[in-house]
Amino acid sequence: MKKQLSWSGILKIVLSVYGVTGIVLWHLQEQILFHPTPLTAGYRFDFKQPHREYLLPVTDESTLSLVRFFPADTNRKKGVVLYFHGNRENINRYARFATDFTAAGYEVWMMDYPGFGKSSGTLTEDRLYSDADVVYRMAAGQISSDSILIYGKSLGTGIAAELASRRNCKRLILETPYYSIPELAWFHFPLFPVKRMLRYDFPTYARLPQVQAPVTIFQGTRDRIVPYRHAQKLVPLLKSKDEFVTIKKGAHNNLADFPYYHIKLRALL
Repeated sequence: MKKQLSWSGILKIVLSVYGVTGIVLWHLQEQILFHPTPLTAGYRFDFKQPHREYLLPVTDESTLSLVRFFPADTNRKKGVVLYFHGNRENINRYARFATDFTAAGYEVWMMDYPGFGKSSGTLTEDRLYSDADVVYRMAAGQISSDSILIYGKSLGTGIAAELASRRNCKRLILETPYYSIPELAWFHFPLFPVKRMLRYDFPTYARLPQVQAPVTIFQGTRDRIVPYRHAQKLVPLLKSKDEFVTIKKGAHNNLADFPYYHIKLRALL
């Protein structure tokens, strides 16, 4: 006859599973948060739109990969969009979005994060901020700050918001932004003290009140990664001239499939 587990035995198993899961989350948080696809230094980007690639030395051991996408008519350049992409692959995945801006006469400067594409070095939150600042200073050396737009997509929204909180720009545009990474992690893992466990913060909520430029947020109602109500928590932090744009039925990775997104974006550009 099989011996039944006592309540204390069941509790020990549950606590053991909980503890092991917590340890796994602690040690694998980079793998959960970041999904890079590295590229060799000799890899050649094959984009159809006009572009130029840069490999910038950050330190003796690390480099920053940057691609500039140009409008077809360079004589009607309106400005520069600094585009900070999401947490997957590399610039190859996000290059197609550059045409939204180049068609309107803007250059698009898109960088890869450490470990993504050809960018090398140690990936930390501070490193992401400092790399973004390197790109901004390069752009500001060529064009006035009132012609620089800062755009963040998903993971990149925290980087974009931090940069815009310190640097002047024409506008900050955030696509599917989070309140903070710990707050988002708590939504997905509510049983764990993730706010104490995480080594990454990206506190978008703390940056927005410091942004002097107009802010536009795009968020879909069917986003399962950054839920709509989670992004809505940023609304009270917006200024009167800012805008929260709702894309009905939009998910996390498909806002560009909706005509309303392009209508609003063209109006901003």
